[in-house]
Amino acid sequence: MSDIMNPVPIHEKLTLTVKEAAAYSNIGMNLIDKLLRTPNCPFVLFVGTKKLVKRKEFEQFISNTLFLK
Repeated sequence: MSDIMNPVPIHEKLTLTVKEAAAYSNIGMNLIDKLLRTPNCPFVLFVGTKKLVKRKEFEQFISNTLFLK
């Protein structure tokens, strides 16, 4: 089966693109990109030069953060 006919729901994915993470969390893409560039970011995964968001760690980060700048 093709992925277009059976896409994996975002809540079941292990990693998200910045665009998917923005849609999932209702946080802007620019802020997510800024967070991914911080040293020792706990939810970034580099695949070559591409940055992916580790969904579970991202959810945990949001749960533990009082506010984002």
